[in-house]
Amino acid sequence: VQLQAYGGGLVQAGSSLKLYCAVSGGTFSSYAMGWFRQALGKEREFVSGISWNSITYYSDSVKGRFTISRDNAKNTVYLQMNRLKPEDTAVYYCGADRYGILTEVSVARPDEYDYWGQGTLVTVSS
Repeated sequence: VQLQAYGGGLVQAGSSLKLYCAVSGGTFSSYAMGWFRQALGKEREFVSGISWNSITYYSDSVKGRFTISRDNAKNTVYLQMNRLKPEDTAVYYCGADRYGILTEVSVARPDEYDYWGQGTLVTVSS
């Protein structure tokens, strides 16, 4: 199973950006997917997750601004990021959980996910 995250870039505060995570191999429709981010010098932190049946989860820091979705026909999970802030600057990673089911607790744990993409850099200037 391979994950490829892309869509990052340099944007101004208040702008929008959409991230993509394309999955190849395995059975995407049965996977739960998550987005995490890691800022320079900080630990990887949970951003958003979506279960196999499209139940969604968000961290408090992005709730109301970011939207996660999936397209099983395209084996892709998306992260629409609106009203971006400088503190959103980080490398964004997508992960896949082959068991498909997330909970409020498990969704935020990096060790819940079996596969990871390489990350895409998002830089938000003030």
